Amino acid sequence: MTQSPRSIAHQTVEELGGPGSVLVRQRRDHAELDALLESCRSTTGEEQQQVLNRTCRLVFSHAFAEEAVLWPVLRRTLPDGEVLTARIEREHQEICELVSELDRSEPGAPGRGQLLDRVIALLRQDVREEEDVALARLQLALDAPTLRRLGRSWELVRRTAPTRAHPLVSRRPPGNVLAALPLALVDRSRDLCDRAARRLPGPLARASHTASRGLAVAAGIIERQPLLQRGEDGSTSASPRTGPGDQTGSSRT
Repeated sequence: MTQSPRSIAHQTVEELGGPGSVLVRQRRDHAELDALLESCRSTTGEEQQQVLNRTCRLVFSHAFAEEAVLWPVLRRTLPDGEVLTARIEREHQEICELVSELDRSEPGAPGRGQLLDRVIALLRQDVREEEDVALARLQLALDAPTLRRLGRSWELVRRTAPTRAHPLVSRRPPGNVLAALPLALVDRSRDLCDRAARRLPGPLARASHTASRGLAVAAGIIERQPLLQRGEDGSTSASPRTGPGDQTGSSRT
């Protein structure tokens, strides 16, 4: 009898393959994301922006690791892996584009609240899609030692991945792999600049902010490189509203 997939949401750590399993690591990130999204709804102004920045750092490094490590495995092991991962990649792409649009808006701008609501709704939908379907199917296809090996690979990539929205970069190898190092260096440098801008006194804060904006421009130039768009599934390419003229890889401090 064919075993039916079970959502990983309420399984024990042991059922998911042990503490190092990629399923446990994924679920842990999802729980952190849920707490951040609740904070997004309960805060405003600068405090909300800081929560959004933390959310982005979690979401985009997590998604990058999925696309680089997990989804290729699903495509190799499941007969419908291509369809399944393409659907999730389209969700990731829409989230990426909406966050880029959110970054370009100012606090209190008309429509910003609705835009944030859409981002939150899509993130929650993406979590359910992964925990109830994609990761549940992965659990059936792989044994516990393999899940733990994948967990180590996924964690390594996540810890060194880009942390900002980059809608123009491919969501599949080789483009996303080629993009990893340059965009991670730029994004994580921006993260340091943004933290410095919040903590340092006036002139130093302004210099840090200026450096961050310069790095945003650099990220936009990098992600437009044709090599970084190789391997892209046509259904997940950037939509017209997120064309090269609009994208700077930005996220406000």
